[in-house]
Amino acid sequence: MMQLESLMRDLVEFMRANQGWAVPIVFFVAFAECVAVLSWIVPATVFFTAFGAAAGASGLNLIPLAFAASLGAGSGFWVSYWAGLVLGPRVDHHWPFKQNPQLLERGHAFFEKWGVLSIVIGHFFGPLRAVIAIVAGIVKMPFLQFQLGNWIASFAWGFGLLYGAGRLAEFVTR
Repeated sequence: MMQLESLMRDLVEFMRANQGWAVPIVFFVAFAECVAVLSWIVPATVFFTAFGAAAGASGLNLIPLAFAASLGAGSGFWVSYWAGLVLGPRVDHHWPFKQNPQLLERGHAFFEKWGVLSIVIGHFFGPLRAVIAIVAGIVKMPFLQFQLGNWIASFAWGFGLLYGAGRLAEFVTR
């Protein structure tokens, strides 16, 4: 975990020094964070909090960065939903679900209880983020309902996390 935190610190420093790369990197990190399997590997919450604070303190424009985070998150969830539609219940034959069937079971139970709200809530909780969109695809949640919940949550997550940390850092450094 310490190596990952060090990698994130280095990435934040790189982005501070190379601001032209900030928007594509933010998009990619958010995308990876919201794709079912990659979500366990990419600690975007830590990254966006750190980068948002660094960006805000150094005077970078936070709005394009928050848009990139939002679009990346929504696109990642969309890919996971699509994977659930294509693979259906067979998804449990693939890693990591094959070794951890309880992940899908818990995600499915949460989805059944909360419906479209599970998509919104799932963006904000790491363990759910990794499975809830794929479960929505498996159970063939209506496309429009999924996308509505997905994009509302993606923009709330992207702006809340990155823009919020940045504005707070701007305020503190004044």
